[in-house]
Amino acid sequence: MKKILVVDDEFDILTTWRLVLEMEGYEIATASNGRAALESARANPPDLVITDWMMPHMDGIELIRRLCADDGLTGVPVILTSAAAHPPALEHPHARFCRKPFSIDDLLAAVRELIGPA
Repeated sequence: MKKILVVDDEFDILTTWRLVLEMEGYEIATASNGRAALESARANPPDLVITDWMMPHMDGIELIRRLCADDGLTGVPVILTSAAAHPPALEHPHARFCRKPFSIDDLLAAVRELIGPA
């Protein structure tokens, strides 16, 4: 079963994405900030990380930078989400940006494109 780490400081978004992705057959871990996400990824490497940009303790951009710098996690694809008008420059070979709001179908399509079906 493919593992996805979902990172967002908004509980409703975290819960919704977890439920949707679990219904699709993925194993889901969650974190409410980048620091907790990095610890989780190091302890149990995921197949994909979906992270919000703006979060406390460590934002999504810094999380992506640290994942890319970690030899065990550098190849893990990442989806960065944000309502920001302009996507940031992402220095990660397997990173995508999705502007909020987006549909569940769009999220599932991006997940399948990066790691395939569960």
